[in-house]
Amino acid sequence: MNSYAYDFTTGDRIKLYRQRKGLSQAALAGLIGRSEDWVSKVERGVIPVDKLSVLLDLARVLDIRELAELTGRNVTFAANGSAEHESVPAIRHALTSISSHLGGSLPGTPLAPDELRRRIDDAWHAYEHEVNRYALVGPQLPQLLAEAQHTWRNVVGPDEEVVARAVISLYHLLQVYLRRVGERTLSRVAADRALQLADQIGDPVLLGASAWNMCSVLTSSGDVTESADLARAAIEATTPGDDATPELLSVHGALHLAAAVATMRDSRAAAAWDLLHEADHVARRAGTDRNDWRTSFGPTNVAMHGVHLAGEEGDATEALRLADHVDDDNPVLPLERRTRYLVEVMNANRLKQDDYATLYMIGRIRKTSPEEVKFFPLVREAVRDLLKRERPSYRAELRDHAAHVGVLAG
Repeated sequence: MNSYAYDFTTGDRIKLYRQRKGLSQAALAGLIGRSEDWVSKVERGVIPVDKLSVLLDLARVLDIRELAELTGRNVTFAANGSAEHESVPAIRHALTSISSHLGGSLPGTPLAPDELRRRIDDAWHAYEHEVNRYALVGPQLPQLLAEAQHTWRNVVGPDEEVVARAVISLYHLLQVYLRRVGERTLSRVAADRALQLADQIGDPVLLGASAWNMCSVLTSSGDVTESADLARAAIEATTPGDDATPELLSVHGALHLAAAVATMRDSRAAAAWDLLHEADHVARRAGTDRNDWRTSFGPTNVAMHGVHLAGEEGDATEALRLADHVDDDNPVLPLERRTRYLVEVMNANRLKQDDYATLYMIGRIRKTSPEEVKFFPLVREAVRDLLKRERPSYRAELRDHAAHVGVLAG
């Protein structure tokens, strides 16, 4: 018979070591440059701590020599706590190669602009809709980047804008893929290249979409003030006129959502809700759900962000009330967006200590995206919570989920 070791969550451990040091939440917050509210949310498991620099700051202040004492496991750079994804070395090599050399060894002539765009769109479609998208898309990215650079270096005339849009779209895909598999430094490199190229072109849609992508990197890395500032600057740069295209409305609205999330995490709740209300006005003007530049913007995503903001505030009751009015199976939205939303609903049920609802949502997440479920710290925290008080009625199901996301020990 297998033996299992059920561990404290990272939040539990931070609280334990803080109390041993005789520090209040406010004192710990001051020592690491965070708010008392942030420490409270981390200890309660409302938000995860998955940024290495923050873990190192906590370990220093709490006199912890090994990060494993704080996290309960060896810390690596992959989002799921394991070795880096198998696709990363080749992507890293392509992304850090000299651009003028990348693709130089490809046979034949550069791709036609429409062919390059089609290949990148196909990769995006696989990432957004296939349940095994990491295994499908990852191996394609180095070659796609080489082809894009090869085509970009040789394009002239009116095709330049078509190719530039395709290259920016590819960098956006690299950004989100690398961020999801835990490679935040490389993700930021990709986001920065897209933003610089968009700035050179001067198209407000491209600039706004690339700023939105960069905000995703900054917020996920904990640089929330910088993310909110960038989003607000991009909002000003993308202000839509009466004749605004759907693309511009999508990007402009998505920037409000990015700013709202970063602002909430910067402990400015009232301002975050104001931004969400502004995003709702833009969504009403747009009138329907769209996915221009993979922003997933529209009324449904605005409603999903309301659930997110309530959850970030720790108001699980309000989050679940808002979730009752959200169509979480909207086919317009990419699989990743729907999965992240399901994680937020799961976490609200976890905060309410509704174990059966939490377990049900974990099952939905896993069924929806078997790969993706492994890349969410909140899911692993929820599984650890349930393992502490598992019941015979769901023991087998819970342990199966625990093995799948990699939190079982012993």
